[in-house]
Amino acid sequence: MTLTGRKIAIPESRELATLSQLLRKRGAEVYEVPLVAILDAPDPGPVLAWIRRFIDTPPAILILLTGEGLRRLLSLADTHELRSRLVATLGSVPVLTRGPKPERVLRDIGIKTSIQADVPTTAGVITTLQTMFQAGSLAGSRVGLQLYGEDPNQLLQDALQKLHAEVDTVAPYVYANEADEQKVCGFIAEMAAGTVDVVAFTSQPQLHRLMQVAARHQLMEQLNQGMGSAVIAAVGPVVKEQLELAGYKVSIMPERVYFMKPLVMAIQRYFEHCGSDDYNSPSEDEGDSRSGGTPT
Repeated sequence: MTLTGRKIAIPESRELATLSQLLRKRGAEVYEVPLVAILDAPDPGPVLAWIRRFIDTPPAILILLTGEGLRRLLSLADTHELRSRLVATLGSVPVLTRGPKPERVLRDIGIKTSIQADVPTTAGVITTLQTMFQAGSLAGSRVGLQLYGEDPNQLLQDALQKLHAEVDTVAPYVYANEADEQKVCGFIAEMAAGTVDVVAFTSQPQLHRLMQVAARHQLMEQLNQGMGSAVIAAVGPVVKEQLELAGYKVSIMPERVYFMKPLVMAIQRYFEHCGSDDYNSPSEDEGDSRSGGTPT
């Protein structure tokens, strides 16, 4: 098999078993490093108030940054017997999604009329908004914004304010550290020793956690050494951008479809063409987002 003998580290928690299984089926030795966990917002009060506000006075447009956030909004609404009303309102309000993952959750509840950003990044969302709305056209209008974890995404909020919109944010979930620091230090040592072939990143908090622990234990030199010797894979452009901003080269990323199975297929394709000039990320046909994906 293509990945036989390759040691692939996956700093993932939410879909750890799924990703491990996909890689092991292709012969890889999987090094599981669960770095973060996703939890409901510690205080559901503001989230529930946002849901009620959304239902009672729908915004001019809703921006969904993650599928995880939408799923947790639906779950909380269900707990308070508001799910049917929330779904009905979602179907009546223009919805702009940052990428395919929130769009997939919308499809799962029967909504197929969402608008996907031209590029699945904050910059892509801003460009799409600027195309949809001229300066001042949102004056006095409320825009719902579901955040990525607790990150306020000030860049996007500033862009909305330049369109004179009233921004109404909601943060349905938070990231919590899951792995103890000694395990993370051990992972950094493994990378520095050159025993890890690939590190596959699937979210920004994984990188933040790695760098945080490395800095706390004076291991930044080893981390940089390990990240330089391993092949780095990113599930999509947002994660890739963060890795590159940190100074790390990303060699593998799926093309257009940013889920687990396309990521695994991109890794496989990389090693099939290792050392050649004809490597390209797999197309959507090679890795359908509906199979083995993580709708984050």
